Amino acid sequence: MLPVAYQDVLDALPRVHAVLAPTPLYEWPGLSDLLGCRFFLKHENHQPTGAFKVRGGVNLVGRLLPAEREAGVLGVSTGNHGQSLALACQHFGVRCTIIVPRENNPDKVRAIRERGAEIIEHGRDFDEAREYVESLARERGGRYIHSANEPDLIAGVGSMAWEIFEKLPEPDVILVPIGLGSGVCGTCVVAKFRRPQTEVIGVQAEGAAAVARSWQRGERFTTDRADTWAEGMATRVPASMTLEIMNRLLDDVILVSDDELRRGVWEILTHTHNLAEGAGAAALAAAWKERERFQGKTVVGILSGGNLDLAELPRILDVGRTPRE
Repeated sequence: MLPVAYQDVLDALPRVHAVLAPTPLYEWPGLSDLLGCRFFLKHENHQPTGAFKVRGGVNLVGRLLPAEREAGVLGVSTGNHGQSLALACQHFGVRCTIIVPRENNPDKVRAIRERGAEIIEHGRDFDEAREYVESLARERGGRYIHSANEPDLIAGVGSMAWEIFEKLPEPDVILVPIGLGSGVCGTCVVAKFRRPQTEVIGVQAEGAAAVARSWQRGERFTTDRADTWAEGMATRVPASMTLEIMNRLLDDVILVSDDELRRGVWEILTHTHNLAEGAGAAALAAAWKERERFQGKTVVGILSGGNLDLAELPRILDVGRTPRE
């Protein structure tokens, strides 16, 4: 039995939708023409935190026991998970501490702080910050909320896929960016119940492909570096719970380069006037890379977030203005 079932997603819906409105699912004609398929974007960048993870935060924090609420919560994040917990804790009146890597996206750090969370900067990347928060939780107490190994978090995020199937009952493919995999796992759980023939395909950055390699090899694989500008996918160590779900339910993984991600941000901005972060553009980057495979199909891309570090924008514009080879 998997740690998250479709019924868990259904149970999460009232909690999620009491706080968060469903996000739009739009077919963009320019993107469909570009890719040669019916291409829809699920606009999680329209969430109040600018990213999908807030669904899981609301569901999980909404279910905390009284003693856990009293003790407060701790999390580690490059941004979107931290914003998720900060918003949920602000809504439910729970103290929140978020550890972020040093030299993290400053806009995401500011957004977490503006939601009332305490910020602690530690480590060169996500995984070093994660190791620190685990020791901190032992020292000072509080409910540590992992960004992936949490059934309530995955169930809450699954509401995103539930909304897709309510509006578009028969998608052929759903493309989902992978950091540690909560989004793709929630999508798999829903899709395999609602329409088993729908392919759920994860997308990772070539320079941070530990989860993809673990899934492909059928065994845990880690890397020494997460070499990508897309911090939402910059992980080196897979999470056990999400990897278990992916091993059972995921159909495929596509790897994309950093410049392909930049081109994806450019195309989304050009055709939809929405600003995507690197992970948010991963689905479009994968759809372009595998466009022959998806010809004539109905494809949904998860625009997982719009919290772009604006320092990256000049390089995105340079790549976007360069003709495709």
